[in-house]
Amino acid sequence: MPNASVPLAQTATDAIAEIVRVCATGLAGLDPDLCFRWINPAFAEWLGVARGWIGQPLSVLDDGSGGVVAAAERARDTQRRVVLRQARLQGIDGSGRIGEISFTPLAGECLLLELHEAAGGVDSAPGALSESLRGFAHEVKNPLAGVRGAAQLLARRVESAELVELAELVIAESDRLANLADRLLRAGGKPRMAALNVHELLERVAALVAAEAGAPEVRRDYDPSLPAASGDGDRLFQLLLNLARNAVEAGARTLVLRTRVEFGIRLGERLRRAVLRIDVIDDGHGVAPALADTLYEPLVSGRPDGSGLGLALAREIAAEHDGELRHASRPGDTRFILLLPLERAA
Repeated sequence: MPNASVPLAQTATDAIAEIVRVCATGLAGLDPDLCFRWINPAFAEWLGVARGWIGQPLSVLDDGSGGVVAAAERARDTQRRVVLRQARLQGIDGSGRIGEISFTPLAGECLLLELHEAAGGVDSAPGALSESLRGFAHEVKNPLAGVRGAAQLLARRVESAELVELAELVIAESDRLANLADRLLRAGGKPRMAALNVHELLERVAALVAAEAGAPEVRRDYDPSLPAASGDGDRLFQLLLNLARNAVEAGARTLVLRTRVEFGIRLGERLRRAVLRIDVIDDGHGVAPALADTLYEPLVSGRPDGSGLGLALAREIAAEHDGELRHASRPGDTRFILLLPLERAA
């Protein structure tokens, strides 16, 4: 683990520096010119990079297609989070990797880069999503590539600016649908269970959300007597971060992170003696009543630009831990409740 070669504290706040240093997710900070300010050990290890990348432009990560840089520019210019699925990345030794990469605007005109390994393969994808839906995603990718290629040819051959704009719209929508298909087909694998400190996870979520542009006020309501828990820290972190970011996108001004232990709770078919409860509470506009019964279904979203996959995959992560993800919502008070059995820890 190349800790000594990855400077963090000089360029980020001490809190953010400590979070990214220990995070299993590959993270990096970019300045307004899209040059690397810092990288964490997980990022360095996955791509085989080192200190020499500090100060280098983001283009060193791109395989030459320009897609990674274009996504970062869009996030910087629109001040909105941009996710690029199945991105082709390049390590320092020139070897190619495929990953999911996202760019999140932070306060101070910096972008947070998150890197996740992506592996194709419908057979190893998370099991709770509909097999027919994954089959559809698999079958639709080749026709989409053909549509995109035809639109590119049209854009080069037509002279009318209006027709070029329509062709570019077809290309953009084809890319969006391909991204959705990749998300459905991405392999999940089995969770890596280990003892974890839930409050440390929540503090990492709180610090990252607080650093993002337009972040709400984050409040804590922790149970200090919480017993040890067991789970895949990286997956649970992604689940909780997704819930927090949903709150931000719902216009929340206040975000409350709450932990408790409850007793005698039924999860699925089993009555659990003790359950860890984590609430992510916000004062945003809430979940539309029309979506209440289908909120966790794939491709269901309350936002025009939403993929409708975040909550479906979050529910799968909860199920992988023999837990459940529930919600209760009204305008000004939306609660997403993660319930995890504590027997695993024992």
